[in-house]
Amino acid sequence: MIKRIIMSGVLFSSILLVGCNGEREVVVLEDSENEENDVELSSELNFFAKLKDEILASITKQTKLDRESTAIMIDGTVKEMAVSVSYPKNEKVDETLFQQIVEDSIKKVSETEKATISEENITIKIEKY
Repeated sequence: MIKRIIMSGVLFSSILLVGCNGEREVVVLEDSENEENDVELSSELNFFAKLKDEILASITKQTKLDRESTAIMIDGTVKEMAVSVSYPKNEKVDETLFQQIVEDSIKKVSETEKATISEENITIKIEKY
C-alpha cells in the first residue's frame, strides 16, 4: 500500500515537472494607442529632467550651495506639477529666493521646450532637512 502511494506521488510529480521544462514563450503585443502615450510620457520625462537640471544649476549658481546638498522632487504632469526643494537646515538662505529660482527655471524650461504651463497648477514646496 505504501509503495503504491509513493509510486503515485512520484508519477504525479514527474508529470507536473515535465510541464515546467524551462522554455518560455514570448508574446509581443502591439498597440498603436500605447505608442502615443509613450511619446507623451517620454516628452514629460525629458521636460522634468531638464527642469531638474536647470533648478539645480540655478540654485548652485545663485546660492553657492553644493549640488549634492540640494534635493529636488518633481511630481505630476506638465499640466499639474508639484516641485519640492530641500536644503540643509544650517544654510542661511532665504526661502523666497528658492521660490523665485524654481519659478524662473520653470518659465525658462517651458519656453525652450515650448510647453504651456499654467502658474496656478504649480505647487512649490521649500523645506529644510
